[in-house]
Amino acid sequence: MYPINRSAIKRILITRTDRIGDLVLSTPIFPAIKKRYPESHVAVLVFQETEPIVQGNPWIDQVIPYDKQGRHRSWWQTLLFGLKLRKENFDVAIHLHATNRVNIISWLAGIPVRIGYHIQLGSHGRLDSFLTHTIDEKKWQGKKHEAEYNFDLLALIDVPKPEPLQLHFPLEVSSRETLKRILPERFNQRYVVFHPSASCVSKRWSPERLASVADKLARDYEVLPVIIGEKEGVFHAAQMQEFMNEDALNLAGKLSLGMLGWLLKGARLLISNDSGPVHIAAAVGTPVVSIFGRNQPGLSAIRWRPLSQNSSYLQKDVGCVECLAHNCQIDFKCLKELTVNDVLHEARKYEPFLV
Repeated sequence: MYPINRSAIKRILITRTDRIGDLVLSTPIFPAIKKRYPESHVAVLVFQETEPIVQGNPWIDQVIPYDKQGRHRSWWQTLLFGLKLRKENFDVAIHLHATNRVNIISWLAGIPVRIGYHIQLGSHGRLDSFLTHTIDEKKWQGKKHEAEYNFDLLALIDVPKPEPLQLHFPLEVSSRETLKRILPERFNQRYVVFHPSASCVSKRWSPERLASVADKLARDYEVLPVIIGEKEGVFHAAQMQEFMNEDALNLAGKLSLGMLGWLLKGARLLISNDSGPVHIAAAVGTPVVSIFGRNQPGLSAIRWRPLSQNSSYLQKDVGCVECLAHNCQIDFKCLKELTVNDVLHEARKYEPFLV
């Protein structure tokens, strides 16, 4: 790799084209870049559906949405997308998540310095040849938090990791007003949010047990359980509510990302499987109890735990060396060994917020 002329860095493109939580966990890099390059123009390329997470971020000058599922789905449209980026004259691109498409897009855009991860082509099919500077991808080792791994790439342009790492999630007034319109009339009681869904069955604790936790907290602290979820999470939310004995408010499928931010901001606590809402809650300062199943390095709480002062997680080590995810051969023992009392005990650590 040739040396990078840091004095020539004026326009920086960051790409993060994956899930909600991953993007939220990337937000600490933006103030760090601005501190190191205060006169720089910082742009971020994200999926169109996650764009609200970075809109309004005070350390980002430009948001570039990429619609992989829609108008940019074909390789031809991706080619045109990359060529159109040439007019932006970026000096450096940093790819926080390794994908063929973003590597090619930055090459098509004529960005002279393209930084990303070196991953073996044979095993993962990654096109590292489109990058000019790479580091070995070691996230699978799970030795530190995802938000810290981002700074391994930024070290190549001399951006140090700050302490502590601060997440950011925008809270737009318009989203708060929209949320108010869908809430029941006179909605002003204390509430706890529950998220029974996750991206894989190996990350989803029993909705019946989560319902028991919600019932108990509702009775003990007179809080209203509020259930959230999106896409297939609407089904998981309905499952949880069906198991409940106490009244609950089910908002699954009804919230935009902006509305979700405000809902979590007003909550006394979030109890959730390992998923995006955990990191949004941490970003807006709401206490979190995050439930983990998989304990394999790179998948465990060491890398994906909530990153805030008032947060904790639960995870059982059942001796698995390799997680087979949805093909689990021991009936998701890591999740089934986590009891209702385990979660209630953890939730009660946040009693000052509940009363």
